[in-house]
Amino acid sequence: QVQLVETGGGLVQAGGSLRLSCAASERTFSRYTMGWFRQTPGKEREFVAAISWSGDSTYYADSVKDRFTISRDNAKNTVYLQMNSLKPEDTGVYYCAARSGIGSYSAIYGYPYWGQGTQVTVSS
Repeated sequence: QVQLVETGGGLVQAGGSLRLSCAASERTFSRYTMGWFRQTPGKEREFVAAISWSGDSTYYADSVKDRFTISRDNAKNTVYLQMNSLKPEDTGVYYCAARSGIGSYSAIYGYPYWGQGTQVTVSS
């Protein structure tokens, strides 16, 4: 059972930056593909970014490409999401998720392990 804890959310003005962190309890963290998703009230949870177990491959939603960067430190069992040039539409609860095996990196149903989420609010 992988336990995930997100930190780093907060309130920021449009154009600003935030860095989210997700710490995993699992010592085999390096075996998992890690993803970031977000959700706003009244909307479905949506894919933001994902990174392969080795960190060699990264994937992004079109809406965040060139603004957000996902990375991981397997020695620290931690995955990060650097968010730059934030927009009000980036506001939401951001969730970290973990999966093993192959499959669509952006599919929510493929991730069995989730954190509790951290709120990101971008003011205009």
